[in-house]
Amino acid sequence: MEARRSSGLGDAIRIDLVRLHETWMELAFPRQLDPGSVLGKWKPETTLQEIAYYGWATIGVPLVAIGYPLLLVGVAVRYNATKLDSAATRLGIVGAVLLAAVVWGALSVAAHFQLPWEEFLAVVAASVVAVVSAGAAVFFSRIGGRGTSVVFAYPFALTAIFLPPVVAALFVPALQALIFDPSEALAIWILDSVLVVGGFSEWLRATFSLRAQYLFVEGEGFALMWFAIAVPTGWLLGLLAALADLIRPRPE
Repeated sequence: MEARRSSGLGDAIRIDLVRLHETWMELAFPRQLDPGSVLGKWKPETTLQEIAYYGWATIGVPLVAIGYPLLLVGVAVRYNATKLDSAATRLGIVGAVLLAAVVWGALSVAAHFQLPWEEFLAVVAASVVAVVSAGAAVFFSRIGGRGTSVVFAYPFALTAIFLPPVVAALFVPALQALIFDPSEALAIWILDSVLVVGGFSEWLRATFSLRAQYLFVEGEGFALMWFAIAVPTGWLLGLLAALADLIRPRPE
């Protein structure tokens, strides 16, 4: 039985790798990923075509090795997103928003009787952000196709996770050390590594301050920072889920 399980896992990995490489080949050559039953897979016919074909195939090997772990992440993201989407489908857009509003509203009411005024405002602000973001994520996942989900639904879903604690910390000084200090350390790392190309990090440092007050309270830059992280992270997870759909389609 163990041997059969290993063989099944090995076959699944082999199929994934083949489809991932065929997807790479499809970028430059026709009928590689899903060849038609009549024409079949395209094959090179001249020496120049063979050089281009097999050269492109060779370039794709290390890319497939890098891309396969990302595919597995995409499968995991798609699995959890499907579970959430199934629950949202049963509730409907209005039902999902009402459920989030009831949960966060109950938390806000409890906070009103047990917490000081500023901390109560923090819970209310976090509730508004969470409900609006969750509602937007469900809305865009229901009305559009894969592109709409990637561009809008995933970023709003990440915003519903990332932003409420930061918004709450804007109003509660006791939370700021827990939220703002690690966020500031993360921002410094991003500026010194990811965004250092082209002098973009210097421009951000000169233009924005995480602890400044732009509209209402000090520290609004942290909320902007986490929103800026949530959006591309959502895009990345959405693209990985789309890659999983392409390489490992859901069973009918």
